[in-house]
Amino acid sequence: MIGALVYDDYLSLLKNNKIIGLKDNKSQIQPSSVDLSLSDECYEIKTSFLSPNCRVRDKLKKNYSKKINLKNTKIFKKNKTYIVRLNEKLNLNSNLNGHCNPKSSTGRLDIFCRTILDYCDEYEKIPKNYKGEMFLEITTRSFNIKFNEGDKLNQMRLNKKTSLYLNDESLKKINRINPLIFTNKDNIIDNGLKLSVDLSNDNKVCAYVAKNISSFIDFSKIKFYNFSKFWKPIKPNKKTLIIKKNNFYILRSKEKIRIPNNLAGEMIAYDTSIGDFRVHYAGFFDPGFGDTKGSYAVLEVKTNELPFMIEDGQTIARIKYEKLNKKSSIIYGSKIKSNYQNQKLALSKHFK
Repeated sequence: MIGALVYDDYLSLLKNNKIIGLKDNKSQIQPSSVDLSLSDECYEIKTSFLSPNCRVRDKLKKNYSKKINLKNTKIFKKNKTYIVRLNEKLNLNSNLNGHCNPKSSTGRLDIFCRTILDYCDEYEKIPKNYKGEMFLEITTRSFNIKFNEGDKLNQMRLNKKTSLYLNDESLKKINRINPLIFTNKDNIIDNGLKLSVDLSNDNKVCAYVAKNISSFIDFSKIKFYNFSKFWKPIKPNKKTLIIKKNNFYILRSKEKIRIPNNLAGEMIAYDTSIGDFRVHYAGFFDPGFGDTKGSYAVLEVKTNELPFMIEDGQTIARIKYEKLNKKSSIIYGSKIKSNYQNQKLALSKHFK
């Protein structure tokens, strides 16, 4: 059947050597995506690039300034760019294609990463029936971050033939029967599910902004760091917040959302129609997220141009829904130790 692949499909691809190199095997397979992992092969690069006409390796020969072995941990310095070969290789057939996105914890640390493939003219794209290596371009923007071989920064979602994003009429029909979004607002579905920002209480912390700090974060350490060293909590002023240039903010949606077991979701990273800022990272939502009463979406926001004032209830992001090729046997939640089910205003899993 046509649509996004699910857990059992990925198990089959792994068994048949269509996905090669998964180190943790089943633990890397999510309900409708696969976590990808860093190999020990890393390069500090002079310029970003794509490889539409050659292999990534061929471009790397001319563009790297230093080779690094990630068997030994390496601190990636802020605003320096690195390329790491991923452990996973693909040997796809049967009209499979897909794309990649950063994992939630990656986005919440302001780590900008993009997948690059051989003979591919777009970041994050997995062309139909792709066969070859995968590389990840990484730039840490707010913090110095220590990485090691095996760390998982991004995810892959594969599709049979094509992505089947639901149109607004289909979303409205589903939402009437079994809510996708929990809100009293009207017109909440327009070119996908509209999410607004919660700045409703001037006496309550509504956001965190990253501090300018020289200390590093070890990406492998979970629930380890005191958040106050790295983040400043912010309260609204008259239900508004000014997003300052080049600062990185964590906010929360006003609405709770839900991803049914037969659908997957994806946040749209940048939408100029709703303001000159970006909800900084696209992200996958697996089936089961927010079941049954919904969960808030965490928003990573940055403006690189002018400061931008946002106000309570302002639309700040959109979520697209796509069909799975079948109902997933595994869903997002406590049984698979998902980190952000039933989240509120949540920093990444690295903080206590």
